[in-house]
Amino acid sequence: MTDLLAPLQSLKHGNWFKLICGASFQHLPAVRNLTLAYTLAGADCIDVAADPAVIVATQEALLVAQRLARDAQERGFAFTGDLPLLMVSLNDGEDPHFRKADFNTQECPSDCPRPCEKICPAQAILFNNTKDEFSGVIREKCYGCGRCLSICPYGIIYTNSYVSTPGAIAPLIMSKGIDAIEIHTQVGPLAEFQRLWQAIAPWADQLKLLAISCNDGEGLIDYLQAIYDLIVPRPQFLIWQTDGRSMSGDIGDGTTIATIKLGQKVLAANLAGYVQLAGGTNSYTVPKLQAMGLLNDFGLENNNPKIQNPKSKIAGVAYGSYARVLLSPMLDQLENKEVVNTDSQGNIRLEEKPELLWQAVALAHSLVSQIKSQ
Repeated sequence: MTDLLAPLQSLKHGNWFKLICGASFQHLPAVRNLTLAYTLAGADCIDVAADPAVIVATQEALLVAQRLARDAQERGFAFTGDLPLLMVSLNDGEDPHFRKADFNTQECPSDCPRPCEKICPAQAILFNNTKDEFSGVIREKCYGCGRCLSICPYGIIYTNSYVSTPGAIAPLIMSKGIDAIEIHTQVGPLAEFQRLWQAIAPWADQLKLLAISCNDGEGLIDYLQAIYDLIVPRPQFLIWQTDGRSMSGDIGDGTTIATIKLGQKVLAANLAGYVQLAGGTNSYTVPKLQAMGLLNDFGLENNNPKIQNPKSKIAGVAYGSYARVLLSPMLDQLENKEVVNTDSQGNIRLEEKPELLWQAVALAHSLVSQIKSQ
């Protein structure tokens, strides 16, 4: 298929890179700037919350990236202007990716050491001594990792969960230019998945790709096969995302082991579609896959569109918390800069500080290039 989009060619070749901004991460400046940096670094897919404002911010960043394609090439980055796929994440039931932490700050003792504030990877928990300033959880920054729940000495932190509304899906696909959908599901009854898929099915032919994200569990392979049987019409490109240890990639190298083991399990089942890792992925993931012989190794032949990734190999890797934390020094610096040109909400745009932009792209490229060098 000579007209195949560049990101889909990456999937076929086995060097697919996806940025996960977060299924419930709605901090627009961060989503926009992360999208811009990772697009210029060569990402194949940007996965964001199914929120119209988040989608608009992502699309704005993609347009900026297109304008900066020549600058990227001159600086040695491989981005040619071929945009990554824009994906939104949905869920068919309770899922940790679709929740927000919350607590009543008045219940928080003044002498508490506030370990929740220190452990939050999204800097979503804030305490201020000034009476009129905000304290608590910044909802748009929280992406539901849950690390604050168990560390609270008083057990007062809880979560609010939500489930995707089928009626809101069609407008997203029809009017927002969505290329792909990811459905987060859990091993169990199929009724919830079927309900969600019935809402998507009438518009499925407008999607370039469908991804199914699932954790391990008893009966996983049978459950995934049953899902496959339900997916009609079937998308041309289908990804099985093995969510090994959700939202943990920034904790340490060892978190990637769970998703690799799960990836091997799904590969062995020989399901129709591609297998892509997520959940605990970080800079250790690709080297580990290489050492285990689980990545395609066509080298320069990857430029040949006729070559496909063997079914026995991992087709790609998605990075969430690790990819975001990797760029946090650049984004933190950006928040402390004074810039005349900002967006309509007064937020600083990364492209307005070129030195920070290209530092961020270089950091992003250090991660993207791991799998792109295959």
